[in-house]
Formats: sequence, C-alpha cells, structure tokens
Amino acid sequence: MTETLIADRRVGPGHSTFVIAELSANHNHDLSRALASIDAAAEAGVDAVKFQTYTADTITINSDAEPFQVKGGTLWDGRTLYELYSEAHTPWEWHDELFSRARERGLVAFSTPFDPTAVDLLESLEVPVYKVASLEIVDTPLVSLIASKGKPVIISTGIATDMEIQEAIDACHSVGNQQIILLHCTSGYPTPPNELNMRTLPDMRDRFGTSVGLSDHTMSNTASIIGVSFGAVVIEKHFTLDRSAGGPDSSFSLEPKELAALVAAIRETEQALGSVTYELAPSARVSRSHSRSLFVVEDVSAGDTVTEQNVRSVRPADGLRPARFVDVVGRRFRADTVRGTPLTLDLLEDA
Repeated sequence: MTETLIADRRVGPGHSTFVIAELSANHNHDLSRALASIDAAAEAGVDAVKFQTYTADTITINSDAEPFQVKGGTLWDGRTLYELYSEAHTPWEWHDELFSRARERGLVAFSTPFDPTAVDLLESLEVPVYKVASLEIVDTPLVSLIASKGKPVIISTGIATDMEIQEAIDACHSVGNQQIILLHCTSGYPTPPNELNMRTLPDMRDRFGTSVGLSDHTMSNTASIIGVSFGAVVIEKHFTLDRSAGGPDSSFSLEPKELAALVAAIRETEQALGSVTYELAPSARVSRSHSRSLFVVEDVSAGDTVTEQNVRSVRPADGLRPARFVDVVGRRFRADTVRGTPLTLDLLEDA
C-alpha cells in the first residue's frame, strides 16, 4: 500500500499509526469544554482531533413518526433522530475556533461532513482530510462530492457489506481520488468484543487494495492494539473529558488518562485473534436501520414528479438506497403521499 500525506504527516505502512481523538458530541454544547478537550487530546499524544459537521435538518427531518424514532437496543432508544442530532451537533460557528485551537496544539483538525453544505464549510476551513461516517458510506453521491475535493478520504465501514465498501471506493475513483483509507468498524455503541472480528483487517487491505485502520467503539485498548498488529495505519477512538458529565457518546469514550494509555500502547502493539467476515454483527444490523435512504420530504399529489426538492437522502434506511435517486428522478407519484414517507418503487408510476 502507498502512503498518504495528511497535513505534514505521512500515514501508511512503515510510519507511526495516525491516532485520532473523536470529540463527536462530547462537548455537551459547551465551547469551553470543547476547547479543553482539544488541549487534553494534544497532551495525550494523539495526532488529530475530529469533529462532526451537521445540523439536525441536514441529517434527517423533524418528525416523530415511527421510522424516525430510535429503537432496537441502542443507547438512544426512545428519542427521535431529530432530537438526538439537535443535541449532538457541533455548532457551525464554533468550527473556526476549534480548528484554530487544534492547529495551535500541533494537531491535525478535520471533520465528518454529512451533506454538501457541510463540505462547503470544511473547504472554507482548508481541512487536509475528510472522514465518511459508517452510516453515510451508502450515500455514494455524498462520498463522490467529498472525494472530489482532492483530499485523503477516511471511510468507516461499520454498516457496509463488501459490495457497498467497493461502491464507496468506486465513488472516490470516479472523481480521480485514490487517497482512500478504510476503517474496519462495528457500529455497536459500545461494541461487544466478540463482534470485532479483527482478522478482517488484513483481508480488507488485500481485498480492496487500500490502507486500513480501525474505528474502535470498545471500552478497552485491546482492539486498537490488535488492529495495529494487523496492519492498521489509523486508529480512531471517541474521547471525553469526563464520562460522568454525560452526553450522547460519553459512555463509550475514553477519558484523558485512558487516551494517553492508548497512545502509549499503540506504539508497542500486541498480537491478537479474530476471524474474517463481512457479515454485519447484530448491533450493526440495528445501526444499519438508521442509515440513509430516500424519503419523501414534502407532501406531494398524485401525478407530481420526483424532484430534488420533494425527495431527499436522509436517515433512516426505510426507503430506497440513495444511489437509486438517478433511477427515480422525474418519475410520477401514483397517489398523494405525505412528508416522511419512505420512497419505494410502488409509490411511483412505471418508468
């Protein structure tokens, strides 16, 4: 595998593992806490700090209909997606200050965009690398847009089949971007150790011809250490100043001393066991239901045509896959259809 240049760091075989502290929603909407988290991550010795760039309106729609309620044994059961993302998002007006603080502390600062407007914001901040979230890997138009910026693209694979991983890679290649790092990931929060299947890492590297890493949602350092021994060039771990302070992701995040211990352990690495599989783990199947798909987002009448205004790719995954939009745009609805309805072919007249 060839190396990738991220800012001034060479990432790939033969180079130090690129360790990412994922702040996610653990700022609890307190800017001073977010800035202190960056300082603590730098002191722990990581290479980068990562954020998430979205609003509730860019990732889902405000609806308490059944498809938009979180369920299935997750940490967030009983809430609507809109409520969860309203609480969890990082205010966009913070980004410049957060990125500046990270750079001052010698860290690479970057983010996961969840829609084109987020990509625009991150481009204005001159991010050196992009991340694609596990639940967005199936949104190949978004992946293509991100890759078109010519920066390295780190892609989590937590809810993806091997076919969907290849589709995301193809989306990057279609715009001339070969700078891809795939992260093995199980989208359970936290992930049970028996669902990790760490032996998938070298198979993923050989099968897809990319550098690989690990997005680790477990509560120990073992998986990350195993990952490095299996060839991971990137390790991503959620991070919080204090789990007891709460927050959507705090319960599966490392505190500063634990993060520092992880960085030290990664530099040593140990051998581990696992099996090669691309079957989704039980917790990942639950998370997959919250991935993106096509939904009707405006009330429409029979005979109306499918447009970019009345059909969008949003979470959850009850409708057609986002890649099918090109097949349905311009087709007519058979009957009146209300906002929040998953788009399926039986709603549309024959092509």
